[in-house]
Amino acid sequence: MVQESHGMHHAHKRKRRNDYPHKEPWKRFLDKAIYVVALTGVVMTVPQVYKIWVGQNAAGVSALSWGVYGIVAVFWLLYGIAHKEKPIIVTNVFWILLDISIVIGTMLYG
Repeated sequence: MVQESHGMHHAHKRKRRNDYPHKEPWKRFLDKAIYVVALTGVVMTVPQVYKIWVGQNAAGVSALSWGVYGIVAVFWLLYGIAHKEKPIIVTNVFWILLDISIVIGTMLYG
């Protein structure tokens, strides 16, 4: 009997995504809603970027924390690319841009 590797097992599981949009209404709703939910977090960070860059005030903002968030977002982006998960890719590209912007802003105005 041939034993399949973990990679092949994963590839076989991924073939199930051919049922997009999903037949179940609640999963179809989640497939669409995840874009709104994911981008909401990004949009909620824009006021922080605005405060730093327009107000030139980074008081109380940690460059270290936002730098670590950026590193985490890079790993999520790589994960999304590896698994071809568009919501993860799109969201984390925006997170990386915001994180870099905040880190640079805290160095300049902090």
